[in-house]
Parts: sequence; C-alpha cells; structure tokens
Amino acid sequence: MQTERPLGDLGRRLAARRAQLGLSRRETAARTGMAPSYLKHLEEHPGAAPDRGALLGLAAALETTVSELTGGATDLPTGLEQAARTPEFTELGPDECRSLLGTHGVGRIALSTASGPVVVPVNYSVVDGAIVFRTASGTTPSLAAGRPVAFEVDRIDDAFSRGWSVLVRGRARTVTDPDEARRLAESAYSRPWAGGGRDLWVRVEPQAVTGRRIAV
Repeated sequence: MQTERPLGDLGRRLAARRAQLGLSRRETAARTGMAPSYLKHLEEHPGAAPDRGALLGLAAALETTVSELTGGATDLPTGLEQAARTPEFTELGPDECRSLLGTHGVGRIALSTASGPVVVPVNYSVVDGAIVFRTASGTTPSLAAGRPVAFEVDRIDDAFSRGWSVLVRGRARTVTDPDEARRLAESAYSRPWAGGGRDLWVRVEPQAVTGRRIAV
C-alpha cells in the first residue's frame, strides 16, 4: 500500500496540521467540501497552487489561518492575534501536563550562566518520565549540567486565541554512562535540528511540573 508522502511546503503543513487534529485526508476533505483526491494532490505535489477559496476552506477546516498554511508566519512570533473576549484560564493537573509534554518536540531550557540567565530552544524527548536532549560540549544547553533549570513547552493557536504551556523544574545532569547514552539514542525520537556532532546527552529529572491553558 502506498504511504502518504507530503512533498511541498504547503503539503507538509497540511499533513502536519491534520496530524495535530487527528484527522484523515477523507475527514479533512469532507470538512472543506473538496474531493479527497484533490487534497491528496495538494499534499503530494510541490507545485500545487490552490486558489484563495480553497485555502480559506482548508484553514477553516484545520482550525488555523491561511498565513500559517502557506508559511507566511514562519518568521513571526506566535500570539499576534487579539485575545478572545471571554477567555477561560485553567491550571493543568500533573497527568495532563505530562500528556502535553508528549514524547518529543521542541522546548526551551532556561538556565543561569556566567553572563546571566539564558533561554535556548532544544529538540527534546521524554524517556522514563525525564526530559532528555542531545547537544554538544561547550554549547549553551550543555551548561545546564549540574544546575537547577526550567524547561518549557507550549502551543499557541493564533486562529482561535487559545493555547497551553507546561513548565518543568528540576536539576540537569550529563549522561556519562555509555549504556544509558546508548539506550537514550535508541529510545529518543527527536534529533537536533541544528545537526553536526551532538553526542552529549543531558537529562532533566522533573521535581515540579505545572501547566496552564487559555481557551475560549
């Protein structure tokens, strides 16, 4: 059976947003009012150029914006839209926080350095309940070893002015045991987007996990 292979930028964004919402191509096409074969074409052909109406329909069906689907917001910070009129703010329980952390993604680690506090993004995984990421010796993330740190992940939906964030506080350590490092390499999902020789594993054991959600 042929697998779905989004090729172009639009196709990749469509497929990624579908996956976030747990929607199949057929379900997305039904929401949009287009043929599943046309959605397949949009996802698998880099040169596909849907008209404005099709993009608006897809954005509505996928609960996002045309700018997000077409990459127009790539270099902009999230949260540019206005706040909802009646937002609901809720604290998240430990189980929901751990669920939102998931198994991998991109998060931000905050630590103190000789020149002051810094926050840097890292590709992370969750293994045995701990936050783990791979870096290189001498880089800013590697300085977290042996220090108390904060680690944060979030998700902002500009189209609906809603989102969530999860904050982990704990102590970081460098993984020095070869067997543990090998197990992490086999178990972790995320690889550093920065590439290069990044074979130093850092592990953050959570001491406190909190979160919050803003919904409409």
